[in-house]
Amino acid sequence: MRKKIIFPGLVAGLVLLVLSILGLYGTIWLFPSLAVQYFDPTFDTQSERAILYFIHPFIAGLVLAWFWDRCKGMFNGSFLGRGIEFGVLYWLVAVFPMMWLIYSAINVSLLLVASWLLFGLIQGIVAGLLLEKMNR
Repeated sequence: MRKKIIFPGLVAGLVLLVLSILGLYGTIWLFPSLAVQYFDPTFDTQSERAILYFIHPFIAGLVLAWFWDRCKGMFNGSFLGRGIEFGVLYWLVAVFPMMWLIYSAINVSLLLVASWLLFGLIQGIVAGLLLEKMNR
């Protein structure tokens, strides 16, 4: 279990954390009007819970590693095709419904939610490719 789930999950978590930080700074640099929305009171960035932002990628990486280990036999094709299919499946099952819920229940712009949708897809595909490489 450790070799197939824990280590790949932690590696995926580290890569997803780096992507999250780069995505945050990229948003600030490339789309400042979008980044301004993070200063809305909806986002509590001053609390002790901010550490959860940095822990989230590791939780996602471990869960995705477990999921990959359980269902990797369902995916056919090349390395790239399998990783992308896994990422898109994760996006459809987890990210899209959650973003739908967030947009319908919280006062955030459609553009902000669309950026999260895109980022979730990128994260899923990157995690899929990493897990495909580390746990065939």
